[in-house]
Amino acid sequence: MDKKILLASDHAGFELKNKLLNYLNQKGWITEDKGCFSTNSVDYPDFAHSLATDIDHKKAFWGVLVCGSGQGVSITANRHSGVRAALCWSPEVVKLARNHNNANVLCLPARFINEDIAIEMLEVFLQSPFEGGRHADRVAKINC
Repeated sequence: MDKKILLASDHAGFELKNKLLNYLNQKGWITEDKGCFSTNSVDYPDFAHSLATDIDHKKAFWGVLVCGSGQGVSITANRHSGVRAALCWSPEVVKLARNHNNANVLCLPARFINEDIAIEMLEVFLQSPFEGGRHADRVAKINC
């Protein structure tokens, strides 16, 4: 499994993103922080596009995007054909996103989850396999 993971956020997700970066670094992951780098107001598409472009160009398999609701970064990232960004709010939803949708970018709603649940969701994301089979046929139909 690829041990490199990209993370990005807007200002609302900045603190949670940094906590996840620290957690991943302690676990031995190779991380790349795609921004933002403070709590000053920024435009989330700038950072979501940067991360999604790298995923689309296969510079990494895994990505995590964090914004206030998770919606904006998810919508933005999914504009890239090689990205399957999943907005998740519980470990169960994360598991399904990996098992059934082969999600490669986890989108988190910083204003609605705490650090502990975010770490639990991140672990599920990184440990859950794609089941393939009938799900692979469905995933293949996603791109236009």
